Amino acid sequence: MKIKLREKDALIIVDLQNDFCPGGALAVPEGDKIVPVLNAYIERFSNSKSLIVATRDWHPENHISFVEQGGIWPKHCVQNTKGAEFHPDLKLPSDSVIVSKATEPDKEAYSGFDGTNLEKLLKGKGVTRLFVGGLATDYCVRATVLDALRLGFCVFLLLDGIKGVNVQPEDSERAIVEMLEKGAIGIVFEEIK
Repeated sequence: MKIKLREKDALIIVDLQNDFCPGGALAVPEGDKIVPVLNAYIERFSNSKSLIVATRDWHPENHISFVEQGGIWPKHCVQNTKGAEFHPDLKLPSDSVIVSKATEPDKEAYSGFDGTNLEKLLKGKGVTRLFVGGLATDYCVRATVLDALRLGFCVFLLLDGIKGVNVQPEDSERAIVEMLEKGAIGIVFEEIK
């Protein structure tokens, strides 16, 4: 299958931030290994004049997800810190749209659609197909893909552009199966033209 990109497509890069990469506060094993792959997608989408969106966790210091606040995660991606910055090798074009999520202390948000203007932005630009990659497969990628499907988007899951946390073994595999069963289409870079 070869998929021809259209102007009304969007690439969604989920949370490719320092804290989710090796050396970060909540590192996804080998999370940085997908950066070159996603850079190739970025180049392809830029060439086709498609929208590029990067989501990011943008937590206040006292976010509900942190262990210190009774949550399950170590403190990560705190607003305006090095850990919250995108991976330094990620080549986001200057006209990329940045979507910040989980910005309120008392609200968790794994999905790029949760508490953001992402749906309005995409639909306002006439986008119907989303191509989603990033971190982590079993949390924020999964939540973003499932929300996108629920909102009526056609979703392509970039199987070569995701990595998972795997708090429990097989979490990522289960998440991929769930996304595909709910209607996402799994693809790799070679399938895009």
